[in-house]
Amino acid sequence: MVLLVNAGVILGLFVLAWAICVAQRDVTPVDSLWGLGMGVVAISTYLQTGGGTERRLVLTVICVAWAVRLGAYMLWRWRDHGPDGRYVRMLDKAKAERGWSYGYAAFRLVFLLQMPLLWLVCLPVQLGQVSAEPAALGAVGWVGAGLAVFGLAFEALADWQLVRFKKNPANAGQVMDKGLWRYTRHPNYFGDACVWWGLWLVAAETTPGLFAVIGPAYLVFTLTRWSGVPTVEGRLKRRKPAYEDYMRRTSGFFPWPPKPPEAA
Repeated sequence: MVLLVNAGVILGLFVLAWAICVAQRDVTPVDSLWGLGMGVVAISTYLQTGGGTERRLVLTVICVAWAVRLGAYMLWRWRDHGPDGRYVRMLDKAKAERGWSYGYAAFRLVFLLQMPLLWLVCLPVQLGQVSAEPAALGAVGWVGAGLAVFGLAFEALADWQLVRFKKNPANAGQVMDKGLWRYTRHPNYFGDACVWWGLWLVAAETTPGLFAVIGPAYLVFTLTRWSGVPTVEGRLKRRKPAYEDYMRRTSGFFPWPPKPPEAA
């Protein structure tokens, strides 16, 4: 029942956001809903299960903190950068080649796809709260909580470093290879993965929570094999000639010391 109620909550959130985005002819804010929606799902689950246990509180607080951080960052980026060109091209193509209206194309190509994926990825904060026992975190749960907090701090620092880099006019056209970006080409994605694997470890101390492993597993797949790394790196290789050299010497996901130029 909890999962069904949360599916309805997600549907309501996305339909409302779709209506607002269609009215302003810009679907870019859906990126912020990806994070904020998971925070809403965590709170919804906490209320439905009655809360009251250490595990439920830890899962909810960490998830909401992650959601607010990511959602606020994505909203700021939208307001600072304007509409996302990927969405603009996608919806223009749907209109030109298929004759779809803006609203229909936006719902089918953007919102309808993201709704079930959000529900799937945040399974740890849903199934991890279903069982009241064990109420307190064990050793695995505390390791998971620590990993999640580390991941949250890691991706927040990576985003902050990238924003500072881009705001400096002297860095125009340059590749960001400083700070955390020196050790992994995608520190924000790595941090994201740490958050959700950590939340799964917290959830996995309960029997229902064990089955939530599909959530973080799918997240890593989509970040590294589908809509994350392949999309970002394909675009950067076209725009920045130095990016391929950066790829040769820098780890793609897990942080690792970069290769020296002569070994690249």
